[in-house]
Amino acid sequence: MFRVCHGCLIAWLCLGAHRASAEDDPELGLFSPITTLKIDQGVFVLNQTFGGRQFWGDVQLFHDWRIQQHVYTGHYRLLDGQDRRHATGTLEECRDTLAEIRERRKLPPMSGRAVVLLHGIFRSSHSLQWLGGQIAGEEFLPLPMDYPSTQTSIPVAAEYLHSVLEHLDGIDEIHLVTHSMGGLVVRAYLAKHHDPRIKRLVMIAPPNQGAEMADILKRNLMFRGLLGPSGQQLATQGLIPTLPTPPFEFAVIAGARGTATGWNLLIPGDDDGTVTVASTRLVGAADFATVPSIHTFLIGEPAVADMTRRFLLEGRLQADVEPQPIVAESKHPKE
Repeated sequence: MFRVCHGCLIAWLCLGAHRASAEDDPELGLFSPITTLKIDQGVFVLNQTFGGRQFWGDVQLFHDWRIQQHVYTGHYRLLDGQDRRHATGTLEECRDTLAEIRERRKLPPMSGRAVVLLHGIFRSSHSLQWLGGQIAGEEFLPLPMDYPSTQTSIPVAAEYLHSVLEHLDGIDEIHLVTHSMGGLVVRAYLAKHHDPRIKRLVMIAPPNQGAEMADILKRNLMFRGLLGPSGQQLATQGLIPTLPTPPFEFAVIAGARGTATGWNLLIPGDDDGTVTVASTRLVGAADFATVPSIHTFLIGEPAVADMTRRFLLEGRLQADVEPQPIVAESKHPKE
């Protein structure tokens, strides 16, 4: 029993999973606090949701409004920036409600350059709110998006991204920022789709060559139950070697300890506790850098935020260091 529990604990910690907080709680569909708002002298009762990030995926974003689809039932809902539900039903009904709200509140259209941020497995758009805030400014409109990372495969998650990008009306230029598995979702998207508005991509701690921890744990029942089909696809063999390289400028930021063994003794070489530095590398990257941090906390590092914003603006990660393009195929360590 101890060995089973110990193995489950390793699966939880080494893949960067975190204890669900109020921000990342799945919506169980049992209880929703009620919020009553007075709008235009009318009373509207809104359901305050818990976000349901593991069971809903974004299909359309408008500033901090989002239309989501339930991964199992297929129905849609419209949420505001506080996760309050304004409509539920068909996609057309949610779009009609959003159009009415835009007109009533005189919400400005989206324009200029958008940055779509994609979280990693078992996370949500809330995990990227801080990073998006650091990127924001007059130059960029940050749009963190959700996809049901533990309930679908990586190619299916890519279709949520396709829908979001397809409906970014008014946006002239798109940049992408990803954490962990989010980078693989972008690459899976590129296997079937193309949007000429996409200019640059920053991948933070992406398992571009696969995650050795997934190789070790993929038969663990708790790992399979928690991380679902996409967790199985994080292995070094299978889907990942078939994914295309982005055809536009991209950079990679890896977490590292700066030692030969890294944070995690179960995987070879330097690492962020979950993904090896070698695995993050992808030939064709315009720049590459490491930051001393572990996997989960990389997206909260000021250095990462600074590098990300700089690359989106200038095409380089650091002002005082020459770009480090990845031009030779990296050697992926074997177990």
